[in-house]
Amino acid sequence: MSSPSKRRDMDVMKLMMSDYIVEPINDGINEFNVEFHGPKESLYEGGVWKVHVELPDAYPYKSPSIGFLNKIFHPNVDELSGSVCLDVINQSWSPMFDLLNVFEVFLPQLLRYPNPSDPLNGDAASLMLKDQQQYEQKVKEYCELYAKRENITNVPTEESSDDEDTSDGQSTTSDDDVAGHADP
Repeated sequence: MSSPSKRRDMDVMKLMMSDYIVEPINDGINEFNVEFHGPKESLYEGGVWKVHVELPDAYPYKSPSIGFLNKIFHPNVDELSGSVCLDVINQSWSPMFDLLNVFEVFLPQLLRYPNPSDPLNGDAASLMLKDQQQYEQKVKEYCELYAKRENITNVPTEESSDDEDTSDGQSTTSDDDVAGHADP
């Protein structure tokens, strides 16, 4: 089997060659953001999120760290940190999986089939169990407010600097620029 670093490089390259928009952070291959679209025929369809990915040195033997940067209302996603509660990533990760699995299978399944009995967002879980219609309305409201393509250009990366220029709200194509500020 190839070394973990070769496998990491290959998996990141496969992700970059796919239909996903991948933005490396600090010109490295261990940390990047991915533009993720809500799965079809789900409450999240039409939503666009920036997902932060960090690969540990031991990847693929150790799972990647995955987090939503723009807000999402979901029982298994912490609303403040964006961290994801997903067994296949957090507990049962296998080197057989790769980054494409995360974005083509694991995250879409998470959004299609939330698990309110193992929540990171207690409010979302409670609302889902008590009033499905109101839960669905809140998911769609969050998608409308926070998950549009124009919103993800204003989502900061974790490495954002203090000297960023956001006065005109325009997105630039420079790889050195970091977008916007987070909501409190």
